[in-house]
Amino acid sequence: MTDRREFLASLGAAALTAGAPLTSRAESAWPSARPITYVVPFFAGSSADVVGRLMAQKLGAALHQSFVVDNKAGAGGSIGASAVARAAPDGYTLLGGTSGTQAANATLYRSLPYDPVKDFEPVALIGSVPSVLVVSPSLGVNTVGELIALMKKDEQHRTFGSAGAGTSPHLAGELFSETIGVPLTHVAYKGQPAILDVAGGRLTFMFDQLGTTLPMVQSGKVKALAVSSPKRVNALPKVPTMIESGVAGFTVMSWHAIFAPKGTPKAIVDRLNAEVKKAVRAPDAAAALDSIGLQVATSTPAELGALVAREIPRWGEVIRKSGATLD
Repeated sequence: MTDRREFLASLGAAALTAGAPLTSRAESAWPSARPITYVVPFFAGSSADVVGRLMAQKLGAALHQSFVVDNKAGAGGSIGASAVARAAPDGYTLLGGTSGTQAANATLYRSLPYDPVKDFEPVALIGSVPSVLVVSPSLGVNTVGELIALMKKDEQHRTFGSAGAGTSPHLAGELFSETIGVPLTHVAYKGQPAILDVAGGRLTFMFDQLGTTLPMVQSGKVKALAVSSPKRVNALPKVPTMIESGVAGFTVMSWHAIFAPKGTPKAIVDRLNAEVKKAVRAPDAAAALDSIGLQVATSTPAELGALVAREIPRWGEVIRKSGATLD
């Protein structure tokens, strides 16, 4: 009798399983089927790469599944973002998106192979990295106000550099130009970092990400005049913000977040969101992120989606005024 009851119970369980939607079964199996690919749309060693590898390590341990970091660099992150947009929405492909891939590129590129809003499910904001306004010590200025006065007086000192059109340092420079009402000349660099020409006095200034610039500031090769965050940063407590320096409303933060292909089940998105929030609170993760200047700030998926919706028109206006476009 016992065997019969067990047999009937097993038939009932099988019937329930057979009648369950395919997506439910897939969600319940996730992420046991195979390793998860975390696409970093920038080169190895970049801030996005550091963040991506840390998240892959932490999420892999929490989910008991391997994460494979795949650097698909090129076209301002568009190559990697496009690859994720085309991937199956099953939770096995994620994008380490940024304010560039999900906001600036929407206006910067004439023909973008993906839609930053329609092609992705926002998963979780990780945090943001401020830029630092740096000059050569030989320039003879000690404050942002002195730099502005010099540029207004002398056209020869109206140059700034970046790693390329549409990058955070480029957009920060264009916003600075617009805010202070002084036309500036952008010089995009490939290969050799622009910061070397700032240090050598061949460029007047640049906004560079904190994690990249900090060693050169600490060694005295460049002078930090201000940070672009709303508040001062722990790594440079004596350096004022741009707002404190008299540039009203000037805030530029390059943010990092995780996105999944559109249609990824909500249960998977919510689980990832919860694990990201746990991961960034771990002391070792917080220390690693702080070392590159990243200020941790998590979000719900809906809050991240709202951030993208705000950032696209904000940077779109700056890009259109600058005239910068890419094919």
